[in-house]
Amino acid sequence: MKFSNRLVILAVAVTALIGAGCAKKNVAAQAPPPPTSPSAPAERPQPAPQQARANAPTSTPTTAATQTPRMPNAETRARIDTLLSRIEDAYFDYDKHTLRPDAIKALEADSTELRDILKDYPAYKLTVEGHCDERGSAEYNMALGQERADAAKAYLVQVGIPSGQLATVSYGKEKPACDEHDETCWQKNRRVHIVADSQR
Repeated sequence: MKFSNRLVILAVAVTALIGAGCAKKNVAAQAPPPPTSPSAPAERPQPAPQQARANAPTSTPTTAATQTPRMPNAETRARIDTLLSRIEDAYFDYDKHTLRPDAIKALEADSTELRDILKDYPAYKLTVEGHCDERGSAEYNMALGQERADAAKAYLVQVGIPSGQLATVSYGKEKPACDEHDETCWQKNRRVHIVADSQR
């Protein structure tokens, strides 16, 4: 009898131990997953726009610094003035606005270098002045002077100077280079002259 009691007690103990082990396994299996909050901030994309905004001031000055200035500095303006002083006035025959070979040669001198400078400064402009001798009416000479200025501008545009950087004006016979009343003087007055724009 005692032996059977022991067997019953042993069976109950074994059952209890097995049940306890299963209970632990169930508890472990049913436990919620560990919290993911520590890694969540690293996965959030919100900081990226703030970083972009923080970096924006750095990138904006870099872009502005690399843009070509629209107006030349003092040294470049002095170089342009030197080129303009070397380009001789282009002269015309009486009552004509067609460029003569010597007029083309005068406009050609240094105009290539002038073109290369001006293309880098789109806001810098030149004015082509048209002039006439004293013969003829004021109205006629104003129109003739304009035709001469336009002919010189067309040549300079052909060389490669942007049209938008070349203004034209006619002074007719109002601003003579010579005041004598002979052909030698009149020839000096039938001309085009190029100057830097006074609005620079």
